[in-house]
Amino acid sequence: MDTYIFREQIHKLPGKVIHHVPTPESQVVEGHGARAHVGEICKENGYKHVLVVTDKTLRELGYEQKILQSLKEAGVRYTLFYGINSEPTAALIEKGRKIALKYNTECVVALGGGSVMDTCKMIVAGARLPHLSTRALLVKFLIVPGKTLPMITVPSTAGTGAEITVGAVVTNARGTKGSTVLVGLDVTHVILDSELTVHAPQLVTAACGMDALSHVVEGAISDVEEEEENMRMSLEGVKLILHHLPIVMREPENIESRLAMCRAAMYGGNAINTQLAGYVHAFAHSIGAKYHIPHGQAITLMLLPVLEYQRAACMAKYARIARHCHLAEKTDDDRVAAEQFLRAIRDLVATCGLDTLPLPVKASDYEELTRMIAKDSINYSAPMTFSNEDIARVLERVTEER
Repeated sequence: MDTYIFREQIHKLPGKVIHHVPTPESQVVEGHGARAHVGEICKENGYKHVLVVTDKTLRELGYEQKILQSLKEAGVRYTLFYGINSEPTAALIEKGRKIALKYNTECVVALGGGSVMDTCKMIVAGARLPHLSTRALLVKFLIVPGKTLPMITVPSTAGTGAEITVGAVVTNARGTKGSTVLVGLDVTHVILDSELTVHAPQLVTAACGMDALSHVVEGAISDVEEEEENMRMSLEGVKLILHHLPIVMREPENIESRLAMCRAAMYGGNAINTQLAGYVHAFAHSIGAKYHIPHGQAITLMLLPVLEYQRAACMAKYARIARHCHLAEKTDDDRVAAEQFLRAIRDLVATCGLDTLPLPVKASDYEELTRMIAKDSINYSAPMTFSNEDIARVLERVTEER
């Protein structure tokens, strides 16, 4: 059944709801090796014990050592939890919460990618709500009276924006993924440390960059009530990525460009919080879940096809992005400017070597994927509402082009 009419009627609702969710007011510290400031920050805030959370890979690389050393020098006690080796699960959250409560943790330091960030968000919320079971925490909107425990985020990738997003995706005890929006999330500091990204494999750098690009682009074209500062960050995020992602692909140790990509990813997190995503994500989430491909690669596969299909509805918005990024002159016709924007993304995908990614979509899966994409799209405020026929046409075009 095509739920187009229902989706068309409610498509502005998510944007209205999200504006009532407070977003973290975080101080940003950036630089090469900036995570060494964590101890100083914790001491200034009077924390006596903090929980440092990271994953097994970063632990093996020793990336947490600068943080631990800074805490020692500042005289702040800590506990290290590095048992995260997968996406967030109810079991991991419960384990982390028990540690936080046992040691009367006053702040959680999250070092890692989206999985670590989302796990820590649920830990800082759960520690404030010890009377609730982990299962009870995994609701659509989790309201934490006052605020969660303070959280300092140190992202190890420049892509997800999870360092400041109020949402967390968690797999429950039944193995089902669900998203929770945390009302009252307290991310006090975001540490953007280029040292954590300089040695990332090229494919990871490229895919993370495309993920960040999708966030700021979809934020800039979303159908939510526009706020000047949020729009400025989204537009600036697009500009930063178009300029700096090719540089870090050529020069992996270019610190200035690595920091710029970290900043752009954070702007993408702001876009998710305030402007939401759109059909690029609805397609990518569904294709990623169906064929078990990494999120950044799924985003890359669907970014241009979806943007090109929306061209008529988004002409003026694409043109505004192009002009902000100096891809078009102020006097250029919107149609010309929009094409320059799409061409810039097309060129970026090729520059990153992502234009040959295999696409696993099969014609026999169109019906199932269409249902999945239509259902996921209800969470967003996209610039247009796709009918089931629209979704199928995009899938057909992508398959034919590959």
